[in-house]
Amino acid sequence: MKDVALEKLLRFTKQFIKLRTMGHLWNALEKLHYADIATLIEQLNHQEQKIILQLFFDKNIEMSKLSEIISEIKPEIAVKILSYMDINQITPILEELSSDDAASLISLFEEDLQIELLNKMKKEESKDIQEQLAYPEESAGRIMSSDFLALDGSTSVGDAISAIQLSSEEVEVPFYLYIIDKEQRLKGVVSLKQLIIVSPKSKLKDLMNTEVYKVDVFTDQEEVASVVANYNLLAIPVIDESDRLVGVVTVDDIIDIIQDEATEDIYKMVGVTQDYNPNQNIGQSLKKRLPWLFLSLLTASLSAIVVGIFKGSIQDFIWLAVFMPIVAATGGVVGNQTVTIMVRELVIGNLEWKTSKSILIKQFMFGIGSGIAIGIFAGLISYIVSGLWIFGAIFAAALIINLSTGALFGSLIPMILKFLKLDPALMSGMMVTMMTDVMGYLSFLGLATLILPKFIS
Repeated sequence: MKDVALEKLLRFTKQFIKLRTMGHLWNALEKLHYADIATLIEQLNHQEQKIILQLFFDKNIEMSKLSEIISEIKPEIAVKILSYMDINQITPILEELSSDDAASLISLFEEDLQIELLNKMKKEESKDIQEQLAYPEESAGRIMSSDFLALDGSTSVGDAISAIQLSSEEVEVPFYLYIIDKEQRLKGVVSLKQLIIVSPKSKLKDLMNTEVYKVDVFTDQEEVASVVANYNLLAIPVIDESDRLVGVVTVDDIIDIIQDEATEDIYKMVGVTQDYNPNQNIGQSLKKRLPWLFLSLLTASLSAIVVGIFKGSIQDFIWLAVFMPIVAATGGVVGNQTVTIMVRELVIGNLEWKTSKSILIKQFMFGIGSGIAIGIFAGLISYIVSGLWIFGAIFAAALIINLSTGALFGSLIPMILKFLKLDPALMSGMMVTMMTDVMGYLSFLGLATLILPKFIS
């Protein structure tokens, strides 16, 4: 839904709720796609969400549609909405969800409620969810769906097509048909296209591709997403330690993972937690963001200390105070540009420590090149403004040094964090900004302190 349409719908929804014209509200909602309803609900406050939820029950909305809406809502918001309901109302919704979506939601409830919900659910669904909850968070085992179709290689194409038709409402979208043996071990894969262009009497084992892209249950979700993206897959099978097929991760889950990981990395680079919501109250915002702001204050204090060392030079030559923020800020821009590039390459798997030498050299050379170009231009401007060619030369030299520093540390810091098995997005931006500020002030004020007195009587 486009932003303009969402804003208009949100305004009307709030107005209908305020006027208690539930009939008009229902007429508007029932015409929407479930994904659009989910987006709308995420924008409402808690009281408005309760009213919408009660409207659904009053209108006897189909449980399958309600589960589809819930599955499209961000998990942390969906759990709050479900908490408004009685446990006997929650369990049918969870049973309608795919096992991965249900496991994702249940994991966010309090432990006592998790146990109660699992006990209330049907045994088969409850068992699948408990097995998924046993795997680590953000692993393939946690995000896979156990609702898939797999057949023996001796099955004919005609029987396979019939099996797909009969199970279409119970399994994830069957982009591929997986072939297993009697021990449930994955042996091959057949695409749906292959099934419809061959004789119905053909055997699956004669059609299957035995070179199957797969992941194990403990593979990190970022790596799963990388494999799916690299090989243009619509789904990828998940196997256990015995090579048995236990689940499938589909492309819609991969899209969610990519969005979540991108959001997480962007937030981490600026010291904000992934669950931050701009609509949350001031108290929650302060709790989540103040610790990082205090840390930023400490790192910024290093810059202040450096400036304080050269306060005598600044008093003697006031142009230093005017131009020194430019040196620090320009270096920070280059540094954070480089950090963004490097973090992206690391996250999507295009860059490893062993093969990073050429990238580091290229980024450092870019820093030198951009420093020379910017330094010459800025040096001329500062010469015109101050009337001293030596001041322009110092300003240019400081820019070259700091832009080179920004590019170098912008490349090194994410790589070092990755080497230490830390998230490369973690604090990279803050650390690079600190380095470029300190180096910018140190190079500019240091050079000025050493050189200017020799040219100014």
